[in-house]
Amino acid sequence: MLEDMDVTIRTAREDEYDAVGELTARAYLDDRLLTYGEQDPYLEKLRDVPHRAQHSQVLVAVDAGTDELLGTVTFVGGGGEYANIARAGEAEFRMLAVRPAGRGRGVGEALVRACLSRARSLGRRTVVLSSSSDMTTAHRLYRRLQFVRTPDRDWEPVPGLTLRTFELDLTG
Repeated sequence: MLEDMDVTIRTAREDEYDAVGELTARAYLDDRLLTYGEQDPYLEKLRDVPHRAQHSQVLVAVDAGTDELLGTVTFVGGGGEYANIARAGEAEFRMLAVRPAGRGRGVGEALVRACLSRARSLGRRTVVLSSSSDMTTAHRLYRRLQFVRTPDRDWEPVPGLTLRTFELDLTG
């Protein structure tokens, strides 16, 4: 468990899986990050926290005083089903989502830092991620944390949707 200001970062509990899935889906929908809105097939993956939790670490940010769910991220410490671009020796995170009540409180940064801490503890050399071009607020956060763009790794999960990639070297 990691505490940062008034936010606690911890592994999602099973009884929170539905709420975590809905928080993730709602953030992507409200920020218009899904090509097909409510009919987007990616919504099923965003909501399927039980499956994600079997193949990765689903982390949550909660208000330290009330335990209110503020945000979530999926950390992939090594290959597997949820590693989109991670190579050997790399960790990856994805599905970073913050509720409006958590925005401006450092929730997104606390979640990313928790992923970096986990990657270091696993001895990973690099942390990578994919992000759509519309996620400009997240891009500012990644740059502030010293992630660099890796355009040679950009990819299309579906035709016409290019995801930008970023990495952070943990060895320096």
